[in-house]
Order: sequence, then C-alpha cells, then structure tokens
Amino acid sequence: MSAPRLHIGRARWFDLLDELHERSEGRHESGAFLLGAIDGTDREVSSIIFYDDLDANAYSSGICILEADSFETLWAHCRTTGLKVVADAHLHGNNGRARQSSSDRTNPMIAKPGHLALIVPRLAERPIWRHHLGVYQYLGSHRWVDLSGWQARSIVRTGTWR
Repeated sequence: MSAPRLHIGRARWFDLLDELHERSEGRHESGAFLLGAIDGTDREVSSIIFYDDLDANAYSSGICILEADSFETLWAHCRTTGLKVVADAHLHGNNGRARQSSSDRTNPMIAKPGHLALIVPRLAERPIWRHHLGVYQYLGSHRWVDLSGWQARSIVRTGTWR
C-alpha cells in the first residue's frame, strides 16, 4: 500500500489543533473526523466533524469512545455532502508521546484498509510539530503501518495544494 498524502490548509490545520485542545479541556482526549476528497493516495481535507458533535458523551470516560449511532450520523452527513472520511485525529495526554495505544490498534475509528489515523501529543498544546505526530495507516485485521516521525512531514502537508 502506497503512503498517503494528507493535504490540509495551514489555517484549517491550526484551527483543528486549537479546537481539539479546547475540547480536551486540558485534561482528556478529544478527536475529529477529517472529511474531504480522495484522489489516489492524495487526501484533501475540506471539513471537520468533532467526535463530541456526533456524540455528546464521546469524552466522558477520558478517552474517545463513540456509540454506533454516531457513525450513522457521520455517514448520513457524508452522503448529503458528498465528502469522505479522509482521516481521523485524536489527542493523547501530556506525556509528549503520540504512539498508538493497544486500544487504538484494536479499535480503529474507521476499520477500512488505507484509513489514516493521526495522534496529536500533549493534548495539542502548542507548538505541535508534524514530526511529533503519530501517523498510522490501517491495513486491515488490526494491522497498521507506522508512518510517524520525520516521514509524517511528507504525509501531513499543510499549506496550499494544486
């Protein structure tokens, strides 16, 4: 499977990080689905839906958990707008690490091969450098490719595209 490229405008990227940080209240995870278009390995983000907009109790346990009806709402929104889920992003705590937990590995938000999951460290407290992100591509059957570290900079692209 070829490495994906996620294109997100710089302003939208910073808005995403700021909103995730605010929704975390500085003490728990928060997350979002990144919506847009997919063209081969390129994914362009044009819209964001936060987990707690789909499920008011998404963060009540301290980690991101969505009930099944949240996905019904997400899929209905995608059908209406013609957008696709191009990635998901969620926060990890203040330990500075953005590695997948065993729960992340065994419970992908979108269990479709090729799906891209981003993990943002330090509850998105700035500065967040792209090479500090956890970037994982789902292969299916609870298997992932770790695209984190310096290669994350070539996958998560902020700025203009096209």
